[in-house]
Formats: sequence, C-alpha cells, structure tokens
Amino acid sequence: MKLRLEKFGTTLISRELGSEAYKAFQSAIPELKQDEELEIDFSGVLTLSPSWADEFLSPLFHLLGERLVLLASDNLSVQATLKILQEVNKHSFKLKS
Repeated sequence: MKLRLEKFGTTLISRELGSEAYKAFQSAIPELKQDEELEIDFSGVLTLSPSWADEFLSPLFHLLGERLVLLASDNLSVQATLKILQEVNKHSFKLKS
C-alpha cells in the first residue's frame, strides 16, 4: 500500500496535527495484509517538521517495523527531519528510491 502524505497537506507541522493525521489513518492499517509494506510517499510535501513526523511515523514504525518503507525525496526538509528522527529514536527507517 502506498500513502501520499500530501493527503494531509503540504505543510506538515506540529505534534497535534501529526497526531490527528495518525488517528485519521489508523482505520486503514487493518487493510494491510500481514506481509504487505506501507510505502510513505513525500511527493508534494513542502515542509515536514520533526514533531509532525514523530507523531505520525514513529507509531507506524513501532507497529510495522521493516514493513514501513519511506520513499526517497529530494526535499531537504524531509531529509533533515528523517535524519533527526532516526538519531533521536535510535532506529533506521527502510528507505526506497
């Protein structure tokens, strides 16, 4: 399954909004087959803050582990945020180009 984060907006900031986005997406999680990957697509996202990403991506990572795949992005905001999350949470996201 592929999820375009642009669905939640192009400026993804604040813990509150990230938490709301995660809660809105939770109903789709049971649709994933047991071995199916969830690909996160950052296309169209202009700004991704570490707080929003932590509230949305970290719970997904804890739930799905290696089945959470982040698609490559040339957006510097996305790249910097993912680097921060990996350093703070001491885990590596699976990246795909």
